[in-house]
Parts: sequence; structure tokens; C-alpha cells
Amino acid sequence: MSIQAAIEEKLQALEPSYVAVENESHRHAVPANSETHFKVTVVSEHFQGLMPVKRHQRLYALLADELAGPVHALALHLYTPAEWASRGEGRPDSPDCRGAGA
Repeated sequence: MSIQAAIEEKLQALEPSYVAVENESHRHAVPANSETHFKVTVVSEHFQGLMPVKRHQRLYALLADELAGPVHALALHLYTPAEWASRGEGRPDSPDCRGAGA
């Protein structure tokens, strides 16, 4: 199973109404076909009443194995359904890594 698929599977524990896991490794100075940098967007009722740091900690706990091994970076965008709707169902774009062209 790919790392991306493993992440997607583990995120189902949050019963998301929306989930997107994007491999952004190609935007960084890593070998081709790497799975080291991901953007994760999750919309879940499980985030209701949680401050952003607590939401992040919940994801870190779910993805502890990936973070201890192959995953170098996660860009996390974690919303309740109401927050997601108020944003127009959008999340920020990721910048390119300065070392990507090196």
C-alpha cells in the first residue's frame, strides 16, 4: 500500500465529510516518486470545540507511524463542516520549496 493510501485509510477514523491527501513531494528537493511531503485537508465534526493545536495533535497521533518513518512534512488544513462552508470549501495553496529546483 502506498503511504498516501495508508494516510487516507487512517483518516477515516475521523469520519470526515471531506478528505483530501495530496502528495506534494514533487514540489520539494526529493527523489522522483517520493512520498515525503503531503497536504492533508480534513473536514470533520470531530474537530468541533477543538483549538487548532488539538486538531493537529489528533492527526499526529493517527499518523504516528508515517511521521516516524517516511513522511517528512504535513501541511494540515483541518476544519469543522461550518468552518469549511464559511471558507467556500477551499484551503490555501502550498508554496514551492526553495530547494525544489536545486
